[in-house]
Amino acid sequence: MVEQTVTIRDDHTTLGGFLEIPSVPTGIVLFAHGSGSGRFSPRNRFVARQLQQGGIATLLIDLLMTDEEEDRRKVFDIDLLSDRVLMASAWLREDSRTKALPLGYFGASTGAASALQAAAQASFGVSAIVSRGGRPDLAERYLPQVTAPTLLLVGSEDHSVIEMNQHAYQLLGGPKQLMIISGATHLFDEPGALEQVAEYALKWFRQHFARPA
Repeated sequence: MVEQTVTIRDDHTTLGGFLEIPSVPTGIVLFAHGSGSGRFSPRNRFVARQLQQGGIATLLIDLLMTDEEEDRRKVFDIDLLSDRVLMASAWLREDSRTKALPLGYFGASTGAASALQAAAQASFGVSAIVSRGGRPDLAERYLPQVTAPTLLLVGSEDHSVIEMNQHAYQLLGGPKQLMIISGATHLFDEPGALEQVAEYALKWFRQHFARPA
């Protein structure tokens, strides 16, 4: 596999990304980063590598342009970020390399909110969503409209975020699962924690990419 640098544009926005496609991909996962992060996120890149090795293509994308990254209002503007997720998704639906592949979202922290909101608003099928240490509460009013199977992964030591995810779990409109990873904090820095995230994510995407969105 060769990592390809891609650029996604519309009239007002230019986003950079990394696209990687295995030889026989079973689907593609778009990564929505959390606040202060982007396509260079070492945690998301780690998870992406595990998905790639499992036969799943990945797109890591910057949801903000360089001149927007220091604007805290935009960092936490879920409406803006979900629009960017939809923009990148539309690009994937049009690109000849990826348009036929089942589409999934992987969102971390605030990126989980933008992924969930985008899935609720999408005019195309989203096959599966995985949230790592997510803030789904930031997309609360959209959660009942999310029909894509959603896996919420939270560290057992991330107490306030557990409560947010428990509340979100009740609101989600489609198939769902909430998993607590023992001993992990918000960033999953503990030995083996991120490996568990990648393992559960791979299983979830494989399971649901095999079914119609």
